[in-house]
Amino acid sequence: MPEMLIIKPSALRDIVHGLQVAASIKAQRPEWRISWIVRDIFSPLVRSCTAVDQVYVFRRHEGARGFLTTMREVRKKEFDLVLDFQGLLRTGLMTKWARGKRKVGRADAREGAGMFYGEKIPLPAAGRAAHVLDILLQFCTTVGAEPRLAGPLRFRELERLNLSFMEPRKGQRPVLIFPDSGQSNKKWNGYAQLTAQLIREGGRKVVWAGNNYLPCKEAFPDGTFLNLTGNTSLTSLPALLGKADWVISNDSGPMHLAAAMGLKTIGLFGPTDPRQYGPYPLKSPTNYVIQAPVGDLHLLSAKEVFYLFNRIEASLHKAQAKAALAHA
Repeated sequence: MPEMLIIKPSALRDIVHGLQVAASIKAQRPEWRISWIVRDIFSPLVRSCTAVDQVYVFRRHEGARGFLTTMREVRKKEFDLVLDFQGLLRTGLMTKWARGKRKVGRADAREGAGMFYGEKIPLPAAGRAAHVLDILLQFCTTVGAEPRLAGPLRFRELERLNLSFMEPRKGQRPVLIFPDSGQSNKKWNGYAQLTAQLIREGGRKVVWAGNNYLPCKEAFPDGTFLNLTGNTSLTSLPALLGKADWVISNDSGPMHLAAAMGLKTIGLFGPTDPRQYGPYPLKSPTNYVIQAPVGDLHLLSAKEVFYLFNRIEASLHKAQAKAALAHA
């Protein structure tokens, strides 16, 4: 069985895209055994993905000692193929230290990482303007696979995981909202107002989730709102997403994970270009983008987002009904 090592330690969005590439390779070339180097904080997600067979945990906070500890473990095995998805100096050095017959990296690698590759994957036709996942998908060609997705991401089921709070209300599954973002200019501040409209006007149940605690000062009827911000783990994130009817999020890792799982996803975008960073694939009937005027999320009102949400949901229901009639 040929052995592959993927190097992609961070961040969450990039890891999700990398997992989609790994799943595509696995679907088209199931004979490959895939190992992965990932930072400790993201390792639960990678470990639970069905496309990954082995995980090497990199503890970046330990500095040089953490790097050397990880690479000593990695060097115990020789790989047929080493792929550097990240393309930075640290991952270039990991590529150099790994024992591999072929070492392949990005054509757009930075910080001198390119000097450690025996081969470089060319950019897609759109070049650096291509969607970031389209750039990564070019790595599929290293094993003779096509640079395309091969279905949604799948994750191993967890035992003893209680998600009873995600039970439907009045026959509808909850709307799951991720109100936070790692960058302030990508963070929309209208989620409390949107939540109020979804509950009071739309009759929906809403759940907030995310790493960092964000308060919601609105008061809602019992059973209509739950705030899990600050209490959401990567271990349970795929299962949590899978219980939602819709996922609404800023441009963030959870948004990309929801899209990768084939879930109904709405991304709110400010300064970043959804053509490069939007939920992928961009033309999927379950992926939608709401772009703020002139890229400024302060100019995007909750009233407008609620209106567009209702339009999107009605349009999707209409398309699904039409498809059902066509197959009847």
